[in-house]
Amino acid sequence: MTLEDALGRDWDVIVIGTGIGGGVAGRRLAERGLNVLFLEQGPAGYRAEQTALNPDMFDPVARQVRGAWPKPMQARIDGRDSEFFGPIGGGVGGSSVFYAATLERPAPHDLDDSAEHPHPTGGWPVSHADLRPYFDLAEDLFHVSGDPDPLAGFASTSLREPAPMSAADQALQSRLSANGLHPYRLHTALRRVEGCRNCLGFKCPKRCKMDGRSAGVEPALETGRAALLDRCAVRRLVAEKRRVTGVQAERDGRAVTFRAPIVVLAAGAFGSPRLLLGSDQGGLANGSGMVGRNLMFHLNEMIAVWPGKAIAAGGSGKALGFRDLYHAGGERLGMVQAMGVEVRYGEIVHYLNQLLERSVLRRIKPLKQLTWIPALIAAKLFGSAQVFVGLMEDLPYPENRVVLDPDDAGAIRFEYTISGEMRARRRRFRRLIRAAFRGHRRMFLGFQPELNFGHPCGTLRFGHDPRTSVLNADCRAHELDNLYVTDASVFPTSMGVNPSLTIAANALRVADRIADQFERKADGA
Repeated sequence: MTLEDALGRDWDVIVIGTGIGGGVAGRRLAERGLNVLFLEQGPAGYRAEQTALNPDMFDPVARQVRGAWPKPMQARIDGRDSEFFGPIGGGVGGSSVFYAATLERPAPHDLDDSAEHPHPTGGWPVSHADLRPYFDLAEDLFHVSGDPDPLAGFASTSLREPAPMSAADQALQSRLSANGLHPYRLHTALRRVEGCRNCLGFKCPKRCKMDGRSAGVEPALETGRAALLDRCAVRRLVAEKRRVTGVQAERDGRAVTFRAPIVVLAAGAFGSPRLLLGSDQGGLANGSGMVGRNLMFHLNEMIAVWPGKAIAAGGSGKALGFRDLYHAGGERLGMVQAMGVEVRYGEIVHYLNQLLERSVLRRIKPLKQLTWIPALIAAKLFGSAQVFVGLMEDLPYPENRVVLDPDDAGAIRFEYTISGEMRARRRRFRRLIRAAFRGHRRMFLGFQPELNFGHPCGTLRFGHDPRTSVLNADCRAHELDNLYVTDASVFPTSMGVNPSLTIAANALRVADRIADQFERKADGA
């Protein structure tokens, strides 16, 4: 769509952002008969490309052309400043076009408060039961396949049959089961499409990996009631009284303003609060002072596991996960899942060099030249290893927050301190993960706490109390009658699973609330 066409047409809803939250919400709204305009800061890209996020690519134009966020993140973590390229997308589909397509359903204790599992925030403003039909619908839209979680306590009605497991995965599953665990095949958004290659971590050239683009934006466009304007950077929201009256943006150097009765903000847990903070003095919709605060990630605990040299020849995949450590000993930990990658000789050398750098032997320079010897021995004796990751739940703290860069309003900047309670939970989580893989040779691939910068959430939390939240239970701003949010920024807690399915389910729920409003108005209610 051209800029002139977009400006000359009447829209029911403007959706800012095209990741899972924006894409799925826009699709649902279009399928329910509303006219939807997607505004995306990055380019649409080429549909047949298969590119990955590359943290070593520094040229902003090259990054933007490939759909990656063009600028490095500016972070102050535990009082230390750092700059790095995070795993954040910057084109149509957002970060989801690069994700590993894991769509796990949260457990009831992630959302609900109970005597058995007290919730740290008192529970989400919507219950697990309220979201259950939307979890089912999201699993269907994303073609999610996998086995039912044996510890879930309820059956998922929408899961498709997963692909067969490799010999290595079958051996691991048997050993984990023998250790008293309950492994199952992970829930992944992968369709079986002829000629499709492994696109986990890559842009998918076909529609085999379902993401914000293939499961959201593209089906929305196919309805004929939605349009996409890419390379359109939203700079500011203009509000009068209790309504957003204009979406100010820039495209090809031209300043433009879009208007619609409803605005859906889905620019991500970094982008959405930045836009509100920069839209008004003190921040738009920020009477609580909570815009940008309560930033959360997950904490990654990666461990290499050797199934055995003969078995490992069968290959590995992103197949297995287990939830036995999800809520252990009264502590909120998280699930453990395969990453779909193998560790070979080169990765072992890199790990040993990292270990050396953190030890008292780091000053003995010749030792670094000798790490290839034990690495080669390990590779010869044990074969290649599979990598698993434990996703440990993060909890909300107001001091962890997204902030505006005084020199560049479009830059991602945040402040984060790892809490003492998180460090204590991490120690217990690592002990339990190591015990879970007893009987295997295993080795943790990290020493210090590792934040998962691809899972930011919580910066525009929804809740019942306007004093402690930005949005109400329908994810509408407490202070604005026509502004909704459908990305991970709404999460009150990070949960112990990947966020993608919950983003999609909540986006469907919010879209239904918006569409219901239009239907009531059409009926004269």
